[in-house]
Amino acid sequence: MLRALLTAVVLVLSCQAVSAQELIPLWDKGSMPNSRGMALDERVENERIQQVAAPGMYAFFPSSQENTGAAVLICPGGGYAHLAYVISGTQLAKWFNAIGVSAFVLKYRLPTSPDLKERHLAPLQDAQRAMRLIRSKADAWGIKTDRIGVLGTSSGGHLAATLGTATDDAAPGVDGPGRLSFAANFMILISPVITMSEYAHAGSKTRLLGDDPSAPLIEKYSMEKQVTPGTPPAFIVHAADDKAVDVRNSLMFYQALVDKKVSASLHVFPHGGHAIALRNNRGSTGTWTRLCEMWLEEMGFVRRVRK
Repeated sequence: MLRALLTAVVLVLSCQAVSAQELIPLWDKGSMPNSRGMALDERVENERIQQVAAPGMYAFFPSSQENTGAAVLICPGGGYAHLAYVISGTQLAKWFNAIGVSAFVLKYRLPTSPDLKERHLAPLQDAQRAMRLIRSKADAWGIKTDRIGVLGTSSGGHLAATLGTATDDAAPGVDGPGRLSFAANFMILISPVITMSEYAHAGSKTRLLGDDPSAPLIEKYSMEKQVTPGTPPAFIVHAADDKAVDVRNSLMFYQALVDKKVSASLHVFPHGGHAIALRNNRGSTGTWTRLCEMWLEEMGFVRRVRK
């Protein structure tokens, strides 16, 4: 009884801490690109953001003694219909803090927003801006600018892969952060949406590209076709029994990385369903966080001070 009561208290305090987390705005007033200037009301239902009024990011930092200098931008999933900011956002951020990595949960504009001029550009514009802001504050936050990665789950995985493979600037800026690199140094993709052609997740495709996208737009947002030798290394996790996003999304992206001689680590587990979570996964799927931590160390992104 006492243990249950203490657990409940911890959960309440945790929720209060998340709700009190300060939002770091991505854009100064009047500078947000691709906007019609509409005043939107933010809508949150069942721990999911249904409409984003002001894009930004929430920062989570490890203790100074455990800080490894690495950082990750987290793109929550939700089929480009909403942002599952807890299960594929803040929970992951706290895990990263536990292994000494600074984490930033991105609240990006959804392509269904009525404020947008071009729906497909907005998520990438916000992600690129967030990466630049992290780099602009790197010294103050104890972050190494060559060890900043991106993580995404489901449709957030598509955004992470879009950011990771992007060579074009979706929102050129003239301020200080706008002149910095938006490139990710590594990618972590969990149950990711990758392709917009065969095996595409229908809902993500329609919401991002519209009802009748052109062939060039489909190809541009099929991430397996955008890999280059300069694409950063990737750690990819998927479940073979994922009924929402076909596992072949991850297989195609991995094959593209191999073809371009980009370092990649792919883990396909027999069970886990869609959007593999931080905890309570079946069988071997529960090892993904340890594998990810080992990969980050092996690749040199997480460098621990040996005492």
